Amino acid sequence: MSVINTSYVDITTFFLVGLPGLEHAHIWISIPICSMYLIAILGNFTILFIIKTEPSLHEPMYYFLFMLAMSDLGLSLSTLPSMLSIFLFNAPEISSNACFAQEFFIHGFSVLESSVLLIMSFDRYLANHNPPRYTSILTTVRVAQIGIVFSFKSMFLVLPFPFTLRSLRYCKKNQLSHSYCLHQDVMKLACSDNRIDVIYSFFGALCLMVDFIFIAVSYILILKTVLGIASKKEHLKALNTCVSHICAVIIFYLPIINLAVVHHFAQHVSPIINVLMANVLLLVPPLMNPIVYCLKTKQIRVRVVAKLCQRKI
Repeated sequence: MSVINTSYVDITTFFLVGLPGLEHAHIWISIPICSMYLIAILGNFTILFIIKTEPSLHEPMYYFLFMLAMSDLGLSLSTLPSMLSIFLFNAPEISSNACFAQEFFIHGFSVLESSVLLIMSFDRYLANHNPPRYTSILTTVRVAQIGIVFSFKSMFLVLPFPFTLRSLRYCKKNQLSHSYCLHQDVMKLACSDNRIDVIYSFFGALCLMVDFIFIAVSYILILKTVLGIASKKEHLKALNTCVSHICAVIIFYLPIINLAVVHHFAQHVSPIINVLMANVLLLVPPLMNPIVYCLKTKQIRVRVVAKLCQRKI
């Protein structure tokens, strides 16, 4: 009787993971997860609707906020199918093509969000450093051009990901370590040479790091500009315009840094911690950004309340 070596059978299906050890409770865990997605999607749609329909918000700062809401919406919709499949329907299987497509959109919208946060930091610097020329520098046309350029940059940066993953052979393992497909997670399962993927993955991470460094530099320049203002009241007023953006930067980059630290320096940590941190990475920014901007930006908050009052009347 011949023995078939199944380790050399090409794999076309991957298995995502929910919360290890809590599979029996996935249906209950799906309730808060679905609630978070609902709030995130409604919140970002609200931001988009308010900015689009209110002529007084057709300014550079709000155009960039519109882009941030678009990227958050894209992130939510990219991860929603696999999260629902795992927690609501107990179906962790995902085809290789669907997996590669998902990781393209997840990484694409993540890079776009990082780029938008960088643009917004420059926007805040210009608004504080040179208020009289702010609107003349950031015209509507220029803002649109910046948005288009950074959108294409984000798309082209991650475009090779699905193609390089597709060129690899998967023949031994098909169990992923997250609830959705990530490039660095999928490439580890390959049984063929994945050096190109490792190098390009590092390059992608480096781009996010460069964005973060430029954001930090922008805020050093903002702080220098604000400290040059004589009035303490003007200090607070200038810094208050940056609070929402600082919160958005922390909400986006802190989970990335924490997850990177855990992956590199705490390799024996419980798998459930890895999964939770990875889910926080993509669930929390789309959920929290609309809430932060509604609470901390008076112009948005007032118009949201006004729309809600109109609906009640």
